[in-house]
Amino acid sequence: MISYEFPLNEKIRTLLRLEDLFARMAHFMEGDHSMDHHAALITLFEILEVISRADLKSDLLQELERQKRFLSGLSNNPEISKSALDAILHEIEQASILLLAMSGKIGQHLRENEWLMGIKQRAVMPGGTCEFDLPSYHYWQEQDVRSRRASLHTWLAPMVPLHTASKIVLRLLRENGKVFNFIATQGTFQKMQGGRIAQMLRIGISRTLPCIPEVGANKYAINIRFIAANYEAKSSLFEQDVPFKLTFCSIST
Repeated sequence: MISYEFPLNEKIRTLLRLEDLFARMAHFMEGDHSMDHHAALITLFEILEVISRADLKSDLLQELERQKRFLSGLSNNPEISKSALDAILHEIEQASILLLAMSGKIGQHLRENEWLMGIKQRAVMPGGTCEFDLPSYHYWQEQDVRSRRASLHTWLAPMVPLHTASKIVLRLLRENGKVFNFIATQGTFQKMQGGRIAQMLRIGISRTLPCIPEVGANKYAINIRFIAANYEAKSSLFEQDVPFKLTFCSIST
């Protein structure tokens, strides 16, 4: 099956974007070619943009504290594995300590690096990082792979606690999902919510079905349309019945 995740609030949307960017950063950092490390640096600039738009540190600390209180309340539940519970509580505690240790404005170490900001400014221009535009960047790209990778690790390291904390929150969110099987009649589906809404929806459909879900949701209803997977024509409704799995993911509060 192909799985699609749809965040239903800005906080989860930001965490999913960060998850994607950190995964991409890790992938390109492991490459050996200078083009891999160029892609990693561009991704680092994207991470900087995302974390600049929200008070992530405060939001994550509050969310971790909520989860700690909720999970601690399960300690006397005989159906809950004590070792598993202790492990996740330890993870939350360590992630909170790392977040609290972050001082100053997040990403400020990058903003204060004039060399990096010069590359960031040029990177938004098509072909703006060519060697004749940024000879010092070309020099960096010509250094050995271990030197470049060490630089990338140094620039990324101060922001890693955000990634650690956000992974915990997203894992708890996904593990709290309730799965249902539905059929979208002639490509459309609606479910009334009765005032309650999940924080994220996951939709799973067969890889053999050439369609893509589009989701609209509020506290009253969820609307899903399956669009034909046509990469050239204007989007159109996939007018066939579509069996799919719908997972309602809500983090404990």
